[in-house]
Amino acid sequence: MSLRLPIGREFAMAKIATLLSIGFGLGLAVAPAQAQLSRTFVSAASGSDANNCDRLTPCRTFQGAHDKTNDQGEIIVLDPGGYGGVTITKSISIVDDGVGEASVLVSGGATGIIIDSGAAGYVNLRGITIQGIGFGGGTGLRFNSGFALTLTNCVVRNHTGTGIELFPTVTTEIAISNTLVADNGGDGIALMPSGLGVANALFNRIEVYNNSHRGVAVDTAASTAPANTIFYTHVTESVVHNNLQAGFYIATSASLFNAVSPIVMIDRSVVANNAFGINNDPARSGAVHVSQTTVTGNTKTRQGFLVSYGDNYIAGNGDGGPGGDFIPPKK
Repeated sequence: MSLRLPIGREFAMAKIATLLSIGFGLGLAVAPAQAQLSRTFVSAASGSDANNCDRLTPCRTFQGAHDKTNDQGEIIVLDPGGYGGVTITKSISIVDDGVGEASVLVSGGATGIIIDSGAAGYVNLRGITIQGIGFGGGTGLRFNSGFALTLTNCVVRNHTGTGIELFPTVTTEIAISNTLVADNGGDGIALMPSGLGVANALFNRIEVYNNSHRGVAVDTAASTAPANTIFYTHVTESVVHNNLQAGFYIATSASLFNAVSPIVMIDRSVVANNAFGINNDPARSGAVHVSQTTVTGNTKTRQGFLVSYGDNYIAGNGDGGPGGDFIPPKK
């Protein structure tokens, strides 16, 4: 003798089974959505942005992986290839630790990497090539907001605009090391805070070559930070060579009574074959200190006031030397 459920219960169970059958037939999602990962992977050989970006099923692009990575997570490059542009809106690392070139190609007026990570964001980029390919202009990297940016072992070149634009609107710390910035139609590196942005920067072992404007420009004119705020930029063990305008350009706001002043220290570096070696804009001058640095082959050695520590090599420039306002530091 078979047992039967009460009629009401039997009807309810049958109804549930029917609804589940309809749901599966229509392809409705009944499983929970996949959680984001703290470590994701990209592969040009086997990736797809439809994947969840783990090691066995990597994503194809930086943007696809970025969107599936937890805040403060990291994206690992598995093999060489082009991974597309990315807009970064969180704390994240994108790392190529030697698997071959991981590149972003830029054209059509686009920007390869844009960083809008907010006032608390930490962004780390390592081993990335950002290459301009013409077709209407472009910029390599633009940094708008973030508490800290580190850029290591990267190449940024051949853009019709500026290679690296550092335009922070918040207080930020910037460190760029072992990086080539070359052959760009604008500046190589432009550090220009705006709004209440306050930026301190370290450029260590950078190579800035053949840019059509300035090699490294530090200009605080657009900052509305409180008067007498000081920005520190330290350049060490670097080469700034063959830029069509100044190797280094430094400027502050036009009004010295409301100045947001950059202090730039150039140490153990080479400044060669530029139009100006070091241009501390006389109308809007900041403070420039130069130590253990070679300044040679430039059309003009300098413009504006520079402080020399007496241990520089300055020779072979078109104007014959440092001039009367290349002064020793105060003791």
